[in-house]
Amino acid sequence: MQTVAERTDPSWVFQIAQKCAAEEQMPADDVTAAARAHAEATRALSPDVVRQELELMLVERGVHVALQWLHDCGLLAVWLPELEATVDFSQEAGRRHKDVWEHTKQVVRQSVPRPAVRWAALLHDIGKVPTRTFTPDGGVHFHRHSEVGARMFEDTARRFRFDKPMKQKLKFLILHHLRPNQYDASWTDSAVRRFDRELSAHLTDLLDLSRADITSARPGKRQNALKNISELSARIQALRDEDAKQPPLPTGIGNVMMEHFKLPPSRQIGDLKRALEVAVESGELEPRREADYYLAHVAKLLGRE
Repeated sequence: MQTVAERTDPSWVFQIAQKCAAEEQMPADDVTAAARAHAEATRALSPDVVRQELELMLVERGVHVALQWLHDCGLLAVWLPELEATVDFSQEAGRRHKDVWEHTKQVVRQSVPRPAVRWAALLHDIGKVPTRTFTPDGGVHFHRHSEVGARMFEDTARRFRFDKPMKQKLKFLILHHLRPNQYDASWTDSAVRRFDRELSAHLTDLLDLSRADITSARPGKRQNALKNISELSARIQALRDEDAKQPPLPTGIGNVMMEHFKLPPSRQIGDLKRALEVAVESGELEPRREADYYLAHVAKLLGRE
């Protein structure tokens, strides 16, 4: 029987990673040593094969164990160097559990096991490495790390040949992963509607990622943060239900605009309706008023005051 050291197909190392994730335990030391010796050889594998193998590992319960093993045997450095750079990279001076790598493994582990969410959890903080700054009082900041991480992901996406929809989703999730955690109860309904409109294409995945990104060990802090996200989700659904029963703009507003301003049916009517919706969402106009109420605003948009 062939030993791991004698195998010629380097994809076996990723199968070991899957086994680690499924069984939630590290392999024997000789297996790890053999994998380390074969790490560079995996560059010969198709990126599609590597991506698929990693994805099978990512959705397993013991993914955190497998991720650590990938680092230990050198595969993380070969295939995910931007993630390797987070190992021992502190978020707070003197606090090992605030290491970006340790945080990332925890986020991946406690995220829902959907591929897109797990990939986004894995990569959401890669932008922290190039953005870390220190203040004179010992504070640590990562200004705009989500934007930087989203740009860095372009290289990762090419390396693994993500298809266009998955690439767009993952970049979006990395870019916006902080936004749901910024919610508080003082947000107006207009602000919640605007948040929903801007993020709705990936809202479920984004909220699930944000829940997983809460890793504080302080008593009550994690519970309060999770409660806030649940409240945001509930408000979004309530407003969607309300708007489905009675939209913010009156039925037939497009016909009213065409008749009042002598406009022909065209794309301009849709643009004017969207501008009214934005004005309602921002609080500039009130929702659910009679059609005539909105005509003064349309007149301003058309320059016919």
